[in-house]
Amino acid sequence: MSNDPDTGGGAFAFHGTWREFAPIAFTNLALTIVTLGLYSFWARTRVRRYLWGSTRFIDDRLEWTGTGLELFIGYILAIVLVFLPFGLINLIIQGVVLRGHPGMAGLMMFGLYLLILYMLGIAIFRALRYRLSRTFWHGIRGGSDDQGLGYGGQYLWRTIVGSLALGLLIPWSMTSLWNERWNKMSFGPMRFNSAAKSGPLMLRFLLFYLVPIFVFVAVFIGAGTLVGLGATMSAMPGQATIFLIGFVFVFMFYGVLGVIALIFYSAYFKEVIGNLTLGELEFGFTATTMDWIKLMLGSIALIFLTFGIGYIFVAYRNWAFFIRHLQAFGDVRLDQLTQSKTREARQGEGLLDAFDVGAF
Repeated sequence: MSNDPDTGGGAFAFHGTWREFAPIAFTNLALTIVTLGLYSFWARTRVRRYLWGSTRFIDDRLEWTGTGLELFIGYILAIVLVFLPFGLINLIIQGVVLRGHPGMAGLMMFGLYLLILYMLGIAIFRALRYRLSRTFWHGIRGGSDDQGLGYGGQYLWRTIVGSLALGLLIPWSMTSLWNERWNKMSFGPMRFNSAAKSGPLMLRFLLFYLVPIFVFVAVFIGAGTLVGLGATMSAMPGQATIFLIGFVFVFMFYGVLGVIALIFYSAYFKEVIGNLTLGELEFGFTATTMDWIKLMLGSIALIFLTFGIGYIFVAYRNWAFFIRHLQAFGDVRLDQLTQSKTREARQGEGLLDAFDVGAF
């Protein structure tokens, strides 16, 4: 099987429409506002139930079985068991500083930072495990028996090492961590296998180092030119010159670096998804840099033109984008599919929510 948009016979297909999604999105927005954010957990569940149910893989649609209560309980547990102790430790550190021991306080703060990195790794792993355990296809679900404690340690040291050498090892850190968590996941009786490499990403990642230099040089030259013009043109006030310089700098910095980020992530997702397999299935991702730019510009325009309300459609746009560019090749033997024997996660993505990290 393969994804061929021209023939309509692709393994993945998305059948949702924004008109069907709009009542869900606006109802969620209203109820979230009325409940002061409490309904957001149930709102996320409704969104996923629609998006999963509108997604076809081969001959059957996906099904999301998670509940808002699971997400809410997971969030409360994360706050009570993780962030309240973190807050207490922070108060202790402040007390140590006030007692005149800044060195000891610095060591404690560094230890707290390492602990947060470790917990963040666990949160990312468990969120993926939870999502797979609540995703059903032909009545079969995914999951993992791993609790993510080892992945937390992997995330800690690989993130630190990735930041060394001026961050040049970040692509290695990203791809190796992707492999680490997906290689511990399964769907039904089949295990995922990921063998992504960082080498194909390095040239695009190096743009992060070269382009900012050119941007700052260009802005510096442009600023000098504008200042010179401002000195010779009395009709152009000094404040206008400063404003124009600032605008050009912000536009070039965020605009150019934003495009570079999309260039990198275009290659990143092609690499990691293209090297992911599940049994006899192989996956691919076809989105080009221009596809990513269109997605981002479209979402920005939607949010800007609707004064922020359009943000409620971003999750829909992102999901549709990924499914429409996702490919699968190979065979699935339905007669050999059995239910996953992995232990189901009891709570949702509370720890990831508490860190304010993750997808919709």
